Amino acid sequence: MPGIVGLITRMPRQRAEAELSRMVETLRHEDFYETGTRIDESLGVYVGWTARKKSFSDGMPLRNEQGDVDLVFSGEEYPEPGVVGGLRQRGHSLDSEGLSYLVHLYEEDPSFPKGLNGMFHGLAINRTRGTATLFNDRFGMHRLYYHESEEGFYFAAEAKAILAVRSGLRTADPRGLGEFVSLGCVLENRTMFPGVRVLPGASAWVFRAGSLEKRGTYFEPREWEEQDALDPESYYRELRNVLSRNLPRYFAGREPIGVALTGGLDTRVLMAWQKHLPRTLPCYTFGGTFRDCQDVVMARRVANLCRQSHEVITVGDEFLKRFPYYAERSVYLTEGGVDVYRSSDLYVSERARQIAPVKLVGTYGSEIVRHDVMFKPASPLSGLFSPEFDSYAAQARATYAQVRLQHPVTFAAFRQSPWYHHGILSLEQTQLTVRSPYLDNDFVRTVFRAPQGSDRSADVRLRLIGDGDPALGRIRSDRGLGGRSGISSAMARRLLEFTFKAEYAYDYGMPHWLAKIDSTLAPLHLERLFLGRHKFSHYRLWYRNGLAEYVRQILLDPRTLSRPYLERKAVEATVKGHLAGDRNYTTQIHKLLTLELLQRLFIDSK
Repeated sequence: MPGIVGLITRMPRQRAEAELSRMVETLRHEDFYETGTRIDESLGVYVGWTARKKSFSDGMPLRNEQGDVDLVFSGEEYPEPGVVGGLRQRGHSLDSEGLSYLVHLYEEDPSFPKGLNGMFHGLAINRTRGTATLFNDRFGMHRLYYHESEEGFYFAAEAKAILAVRSGLRTADPRGLGEFVSLGCVLENRTMFPGVRVLPGASAWVFRAGSLEKRGTYFEPREWEEQDALDPESYYRELRNVLSRNLPRYFAGREPIGVALTGGLDTRVLMAWQKHLPRTLPCYTFGGTFRDCQDVVMARRVANLCRQSHEVITVGDEFLKRFPYYAERSVYLTEGGVDVYRSSDLYVSERARQIAPVKLVGTYGSEIVRHDVMFKPASPLSGLFSPEFDSYAAQARATYAQVRLQHPVTFAAFRQSPWYHHGILSLEQTQLTVRSPYLDNDFVRTVFRAPQGSDRSADVRLRLIGDGDPALGRIRSDRGLGGRSGISSAMARRLLEFTFKAEYAYDYGMPHWLAKIDSTLAPLHLERLFLGRHKFSHYRLWYRNGLAEYVRQILLDPRTLSRPYLERKAVEATVKGHLAGDRNYTTQIHKLLTLELLQRLFIDSK
C-alpha cells in the first residue's frame, strides 16, 4: 500500500540512510509507484514515501514559502469548500494542484491535523521548532506501523518495511495469530509480529532531537458520543444535509473515478445524490461464472437508470489458474491481514484500475448507519491446533467481548473499520485509491446523534435513496429490500432470502454428511442450481476441484505439518477429507493456507 516509511534516530547518517533506502524499496510494489526521500540529519529524521503516479499524494514533499517546514503526506484529504481560496487570500503561494494547502494548514492551525477529513498519515518536519510530528487520520484507516528500539523509532505503512531492516522482529506473536484465526484480524493495535504495533487513530506524536517527546492524541470518540441525540425527523434532515453537502468532494480530483456498484443500498445512496452527465461515471460490479448474481443484476439496472456505463469484472478460470500467485501475493502485501480467499480482491482491483484509478465504494455504510457487525469470534476446529494455541483463540474471544462493550458507532468506525476492514482496504489500495463517503467526519459525527432506541428496521438509507432519486427508490436491493410494495414484492423478498441462505448452505455451510452426498452426485452438477445467485466465489468446490493440487502441495508439505501450533494428523485428515469430498473444511483450509504462507513469507525468510 502506498504510504510513508522512515526512522527517527541518532544513529550515523550512512547507516540510517541505507536503512531508509531498504524500507522505501520494500514498499515499491508496482512500476506505477513514485518514490522519494527527505532527510534532516540535524533532527534525526529520515523519511521516504511511495505514491501512485498522479494520485492525491504524488508530488511530495510539500514545503512552505520560508522553507522551514516540510510535510510528507500520504492518502487523501477532502477539505471544506473555501479552504484553499482562503489560504490564497491570506497570501500563501499554492501549487497548481492546490495540494500545498496542507502545509499551510499545518502552519496556521495549532490543532493540526484535527481539522483534516479523510484517510491519511504523514510527517511534518518543522526546523524552526526543531520537531517532527507523525500523524494519522482519526479512524486510523491509513495505517502506520511502528517499532521502538534503542537505535531509533521506525515507522512504515506496511510492517514488512520495518521487518526488512529489523530482522529480529520476524517472529510470530501467538496472541496475534490466535486473534487472526478466531476473528480474521488482530485487535487493539497489535500485529502478528511482537515488537511491531499500529499507530492509534488520531495520533500526533512529536519527536525532538531524534527521540519521541510526546504521544499526542488530537481526538477521542467520546467527543462525538457525548452529543445530544436528535429526534427522528431532525436526525434524518441533518444526515441528508450532511450527505448532500459533502458528497461532491468525493467525486472531485485530478484522476478519473469509477464506482464499485453493488446490488445493495450503500452505493445506491451515493448514486441517488451525486448526479453526473451520461456516461461520465463508469460503474463496475464483480461477478462469477455460473450466472449473473444479484449484485450484477441490480447494479446494471441502477447504472442504466443513471445513464452510466456498467462493466462486469468476472472472477473465473483466469483467476483460478493464477490462484497460487494471487494467494501468496495477497498474504505478502497485507502481511496476513486477509485470508487467502480475499485474493480475488487483488485480482479484481488490478482490472478495476484499468477502468479508473480511483474507486468509490459504499463500504462502511451499513456498518456506520445500521451498526452492522462484520466479524465475530469463531472457535477453531477441535483438535486442529495445539492446546496452547487454542488458549490464545479463547483469549481472542474474551478480548473481543470487551471491545464490543463500546458505543455501537464507536465500535463500527473506530474499531471494526481500522482493524477488520484494513486488510481488504490495504490490498485494494496497492492498485487503486479507495474512497468511502461513509467515513466522512461530518457524516460519522451526525450518525452519533441518531435517536436513542431508534427502530433499526426502519432503514434510513431507503428514505435517502427515495429522496435523492425516486426512480432508484423503486428498485429493490439484492436482498429484496425497498422497491415497490405489494404481495409480489414480499414473495420476491422471501425467495431472495431463501436463495441467499441456500447458497451459503451449499457452499461454506454445507454439513459433512451432505458434502459426502454432494460429492457422490458431482456428475449431476447440482451446484448449478444453488451457486452464483448471490456470490461469485465458491471455495468449497474450488478447493475440492481446480485448486486441490495447490492445497495438497502447501498443507501436506512436511514444513507445514511440522509447525508447532498444528496437530499433524488433524491437518492431514482435514485436507484429505475435504479433497475427497467427504467433509467440508473450507474455512479451516482458508486459515491453514494463510498461516502457512505468512510463515514462509515473513518468518522463515529471515
